[in-house]
Amino acid sequence: MPCGVGRTRVRGAHQRRRTAINSDDHEHGSTPLEEAELPEAPADSIEPAFKPLTIAEFTDNYGPGHSGLLYAVQFVEEQVLAAGYRLLVVAPVADGPNPYAGHDRRREIRLPSVPLPGNPVRISMGQDFDYRLAQLVANPPDVIHVHGLGGIGLLGMWVAQRANRPLIITWHTDFEAYADHYWHLVPLLNAAYKVYTLHMEGVTWKKLRKAIRFQRPRRGRAQIELLQVAAGMLTDADLVTTPSDKTAKRVLEIAPSARVRVVPNGTDALPDLPPVPKGRGPRLLYVGRIAVEKGIDLMLDAFELVRDHIPNAELMLVGDWRTTQPSLRRQLKHAARHGGVKLVGQIPRDKLGAYYASGDVFLFTSTTDTQALVLHEAAHAGLPFVSVDHELRLVMEPGVNALFSRPNAVALAGTIIEMLRALEDPEFKERAAARSRELAARYTIANQSREFVSIYEQIATGEKVPATDGIEPDFARPFFGNRKVTATFEHPTAPEE
Repeated sequence: MPCGVGRTRVRGAHQRRRTAINSDDHEHGSTPLEEAELPEAPADSIEPAFKPLTIAEFTDNYGPGHSGLLYAVQFVEEQVLAAGYRLLVVAPVADGPNPYAGHDRRREIRLPSVPLPGNPVRISMGQDFDYRLAQLVANPPDVIHVHGLGGIGLLGMWVAQRANRPLIITWHTDFEAYADHYWHLVPLLNAAYKVYTLHMEGVTWKKLRKAIRFQRPRRGRAQIELLQVAAGMLTDADLVTTPSDKTAKRVLEIAPSARVRVVPNGTDALPDLPPVPKGRGPRLLYVGRIAVEKGIDLMLDAFELVRDHIPNAELMLVGDWRTTQPSLRRQLKHAARHGGVKLVGQIPRDKLGAYYASGDVFLFTSTTDTQALVLHEAAHAGLPFVSVDHELRLVMEPGVNALFSRPNAVALAGTIIEMLRALEDPEFKERAAARSRELAARYTIANQSREFVSIYEQIATGEKVPATDGIEPDFARPFFGNRKVTATFEHPTAPEE
């Protein structure tokens, strides 16, 4: 394995879990997982097939800002609790949405954190890890579910190894793409990974100080090291889940031997609200995180060209733009001053329906997303799409409710104008709205969460969870040393005379 903690447990050990689940696994004293007399399950709960499991969700992204990853974790929390199981959330200390705090069958472990520059999240840098690792190994959960790659994710991986518990990793982020934007932060994660890996192998802290050499960040090296860390985690997991086929391909490109199951994140329609007033022209809408990796600069450049042809067009951006990177913030202010661009700021999720209802087209310029729940929210609202990501099509059908563009300003502007012209036809507009709602209805919170509960039940008893068939990695993507290239090259034949 390229770079990672070697799993010492035997895969077949999970076959013995059926008996262990019926025993008292929590007899090691007072911990966040201490057994307690459980209240009767609510009437709408799903009756568990055996003694309630304890499911641990390890996530590095749990506030303070809103994000698709945060909501995806909380949707799973809702269904785990509805199934009558116990839940442990391990996350950095952060404010933010936490709707199930205080639930009788839910516990939290919050680890000291620091803000991540340019992002509305706080991350853990390893403080208190030794104590929490010992605590969790002494009184382990039944299933460990890690969301993404970070300090908390690594902690979850080590608990699974030490406690001989099944490990599920959900790959929410295209780290190859994100490393291109946040490469200067990658060495911090790599250093933490190396320190804790060696420490678990018995190396003393005194020796670690001599063994670890923190190198000055270099863009290419940082990206490769991050992918090597990712490969170790993905290969170690009993199961890797991804929210889309696109992300499943990325996983297999990084770790060809990983077991991958596609489980799209679900979302439900937001509350219907009266639309936010707008001017006489069409409104292009973007909802989500305002950051460089979302292609906001491309969006602004293309919209400037659109305004040359449709002067009364409007671009509305809903998201926290005040805390984004300084260069992008300056560009946003400049665009807003010159007309047509409206910077709304962060809006509570239960109020977003008014903004979706006011849009004519949802504009999506990110190529780094692995699913993007905002696309599903927009589809529930009946919006058509213009997108530059040709791989994310769960709620988009080209030519019916979506048009795709190349990721450059001229091509994107032309595609936006083409969509706005098409929407002048009432029949096309009606068909597009109906198709968006039809596709969105396939991916509900209940459907996704029920699938995860089923996976938890299977993997806890040692059953082999089926992987998704037909996922073919793109070996034409950039080569990294931990991946074998299997493609062959055939010389073209000479034309017949």
